[in-house]
Amino acid sequence: MSHSGVPQILKFLRTLNGGMTQEQVAGRLNVSTSLIAKFETSRLIPMPDTAKRIDELFGSGDLVQSTAAMARKSASQEWFREWPDVEREAVAIRGHEANYVPGLLQTEAYARAVLTSGLFDADEVEAQLALRMERQAAVFGREKPPVCTFIVDELALMRGEPRPMLKEQLAHLVEMSTRPLVFIHVVPRSAGLYLGQIGPLVLASLPGGGDVAFLEDQAAGRLLAEPDQVAAMARAWDAIRSVALPRDMSRDLIVRMANEL
Repeated sequence: MSHSGVPQILKFLRTLNGGMTQEQVAGRLNVSTSLIAKFETSRLIPMPDTAKRIDELFGSGDLVQSTAAMARKSASQEWFREWPDVEREAVAIRGHEANYVPGLLQTEAYARAVLTSGLFDADEVEAQLALRMERQAAVFGREKPPVCTFIVDELALMRGEPRPMLKEQLAHLVEMSTRPLVFIHVVPRSAGLYLGQIGPLVLASLPGGGDVAFLEDQAAGRLLAEPDQVAAMARAWDAIRSVALPRDMSRDLIVRMANEL
């Protein structure tokens, strides 16, 4: 798939600025060289924050930002390509994850471990890791962050090696749970079988009203916007929420788990 204009513009800007190499650009932006290569081979589109930093580096106004925005609009709806844009605009996010800590709450070390356990090669891990960190910054770093409610299975919080990495991740969850607009709930082991074990689910409420949902599986995922489908996902999320612990009890459980590591 061609991300019209982005690769050519990046290569032109490097040439215009003394023939900077991909490595030099990556170093100035504090990202991996492989991520720059992905941009220049149409495998990834720069996210708005990254596009802005590239424009600032080259003094190119909003050229990269506007070109990347147009590329995203014209890109076909591949399984995850548009979801970061939804997260960036959302006024509320509700998510459930039975197997991992939700991506928006992952530390860099934990995210790297999760990505490395999959089918990504080293370059793809770096690109996906950079995207995940950008998503977190876009959600939690904005002036008016969304209300975020996450539900995670207790057993998911027990998975991860080495143990110091997992302990750091649990401590990060405790810290995030103290933020005013972040609510983290744990489904205890005592809940037994429940609807959420079918797979991950995320709902986002957009400005002006209206929700969309995202379902992910091993091979791909689906962005749902049809009202009946989204309503069904909202009912599923409510059912999952009903078996989770309250916010304070969830935080106390995570603290105990971290202390036991």
